[in-house]
Amino acid sequence: MLRDDFQPEHSDIDVMVKISPEARWGGEFVSRKQELETLFERKVDLLTKASVEKSQNWIRRQKILETAKLIYVA
Repeated sequence: MLRDDFQPEHSDIDVMVKISPEARWGGEFVSRKQELETLFERKVDLLTKASVEKSQNWIRRQKILETAKLIYVA
């Protein structure tokens, strides 16, 4: 679901992932970001749920966590 202020010409897509503690992503994080940018044909901001939860900006943290939509579960 897109926000009301999404602009097809200018907006990027934010993707938040939750990574299992035992998972080893390393360089794959960058590869996944590039794959998503190719798929969506626009810039993607890829971030982890843990990084959002640890954010010192409580307004940003609250807004992201309140508006996040679950797309896929593996």
